[in-house]
Amino acid sequence: MPMPQAITKAVFPVAGLGTRFLPATKATPKEMMPVVDKPLIQYAVEEAYAAGITEMIFVTGRHKRAIEDHFDTAYELEHELEAAGKSALLDVVRSVKPADVQCVFVRQPVANGLGAAVLCAERLVGNEPFAVLLADDLLVGTPPVLAQMVEIHGRHGRSVIATEDVPREHTRRYGIVSGQEITPGLTSLSGIIEKPAPEHAPTTQAVVGRYILSSRVFHHLNNAKPGAGGEIQLTDGIAALLAEEAVYAYRYNGRRFDCGSKAGYLEATVQLGLEHPEAGPAFAEYIKNLKLA
Repeated sequence: MPMPQAITKAVFPVAGLGTRFLPATKATPKEMMPVVDKPLIQYAVEEAYAAGITEMIFVTGRHKRAIEDHFDTAYELEHELEAAGKSALLDVVRSVKPADVQCVFVRQPVANGLGAAVLCAERLVGNEPFAVLLADDLLVGTPPVLAQMVEIHGRHGRSVIATEDVPREHTRRYGIVSGQEITPGLTSLSGIIEKPAPEHAPTTQAVVGRYILSSRVFHHLNNAKPGAGGEIQLTDGIAALLAEEAVYAYRYNGRRFDCGSKAGYLEATVQLGLEHPEAGPAFAEYIKNLKLA
């Protein structure tokens, strides 16, 4: 088997409107909503960087300029912090985009599904395998979840998608996979279906927002017809890819916060707030003394 190509590029589909968080997202991208002191998109970029990825490709919309600004150099802010001798804060600002990271932005003209968003990055990705990270899914793991997946890709040289077990009544919210488990936690896929009704779901293994994909998936997305919701679904592209290449599902080691929902966002804020080195102790004391009805 030829040596697998290194994963150096990650795609972040960030063109969505974030309607579940209105009015907060009326003028602010949902990916810029902070969990403690970092926006959601920064958690995803840091996870990609920890996996060895240095080219970050953002698929944006015309209302997402704040994301581009966040990863740009803030000359005025850095100058003010430097002049005030606030070196710790200066380091924090400069750490948002490490020097060896390249950020590239491409616009999705019309929101038409996750598959259509990923397809916008085709020319930038080229013929390389690449990662896809959905910032709505804040994943916490040791090592970071995408790094776990990169290691599996390095061993098998095939596409890898992250999964977790969900209650059967929730299958209609996710892509659901089926296949043969080859080692504990790693399944060779035989099928994947988008948002099946519970009575039609082949398993309860649900796809979450981390993927490592062969560039061949672009061919299938270019030929995909509208699927669930009348949109171009990434799930359908992966299902077509299965006909010619092996694809693996990996039950990752870690915890997911569904920050696309209010409840998941609040859970992430509480959990990461408790773990925060600066704010955590005082916050833990507040929680301990909280009188719940």
